Amino acid sequence: MRLLAYTSPARGHLNPIMGPLLELRRRGAEVHVRTLASQVEAVRGAGLECEPLDPAIEAIVHDDHRARTQIDSGRRSFATFAARAPLEVADFQAALEATDPDAVLVDTTTFGAKALAERLRLRWAESRPFLFEEPAPGVPPFGLGLLPRGGAAGRLRDGSLGALNGWFDRIARLPAVNAGRGAAGLPRLDAVAESRNRGDLTLYFTAEPFEYPRRLPANVVMVGPGRWDTAADAEIEIDLPADQRPLALVACSSEFQDDGAIAATALAGLRRRWRLVVTSAGVDPAELAGERGDAVVARFLPHGPLLEEADVVVCHGGMGVTQKALAAGVPVCVVPWGRDQLEVAAHVVASGAGTRIGRRRLSPTRLAAAVERARGCRAGAARVRAGYEATGGSATAADALEALAAPDRSFR
Repeated sequence: MRLLAYTSPARGHLNPIMGPLLELRRRGAEVHVRTLASQVEAVRGAGLECEPLDPAIEAIVHDDHRARTQIDSGRRSFATFAARAPLEVADFQAALEATDPDAVLVDTTTFGAKALAERLRLRWAESRPFLFEEPAPGVPPFGLGLLPRGGAAGRLRDGSLGALNGWFDRIARLPAVNAGRGAAGLPRLDAVAESRNRGDLTLYFTAEPFEYPRRLPANVVMVGPGRWDTAADAEIEIDLPADQRPLALVACSSEFQDDGAIAATALAGLRRRWRLVVTSAGVDPAELAGERGDAVVARFLPHGPLLEEADVVVCHGGMGVTQKALAAGVPVCVVPWGRDQLEVAAHVVASGAGTRIGRRRLSPTRLAAAVERARGCRAGAARVRAGYEATGGSATAADALEALAAPDRSFR
């Protein structure tokens, strides 16, 4: 079997698929990856064939951190995906010609690559590292961070706010979908609902109870989150303070969204009560104001070893770090900063796996209180962890991809 995996230029979209890809390689498959340039050597070091995306795609960067509202943030994100889509068509075509794969795994935000896979009638799977936006009975409208509410009041709320989602689909999501389809030579779609799960398979990198109970399409397979750390990350030694204080891992976004205030507030509010490890990622540690005491502060550190000792994780609510923490049974305190993070925070609270605090209410005192409450949510985090493990994880994903590549596949 020969597989081509094509990602968007973001670590949060590469890391989840690495477990399944490495499992396929272990089984003897030939695996090729196209991803962001900074991660090419790490992927090669893991044993996979890898080349960078077209640099012009990476040059189109998100500017959603400039948004003043959640709607404007989402609109800016989808405008970025739409601008990348025409470049993806040519880049993905070149990757196909270079690798001649039996099947392809394409990231959910690469609208140009997905459209080309459809036009060429490839055996293709969609990698879904985000929560589903699709409406469903009992599931709140996506993007507002609402908790599920039953009864007539819940149905009324969800129905009225669902209209807002429909409007956003028309002004933001649908143009990105059709930018990819137009560049690939496919007809435009009239509704976002028509664009969903069009591949033979969707690998959905989550599971209940983190995901709300809902009926999923037959071609969607939940496989839990990814937990991959690069070999280079794993070799980093971290000198933790040696005392009896609980350990908090504080993580900012790996893709810049100007969320350094989370790290700075944690340093101000937690460093005496907690042993702190801060990974500032998209923010230069030198730009973090305030005293650090014995806190460990670095741009990138491996999360895996830290999660073995952490009592709580404080983060922006990215799906990657949030689910990685919960997969280790560690509760989280989420300060959602933008993008899909309001939804992630709501799912954390609904599953009993942690707490949330709004970015406009963020202060050292409030964060300290929210972190203490999160520490008491270990039982909820354990339930989420068990749900992830029940999916079979990378083995289940690899099984599905092998079935997709088989001549007698039966996904459709």
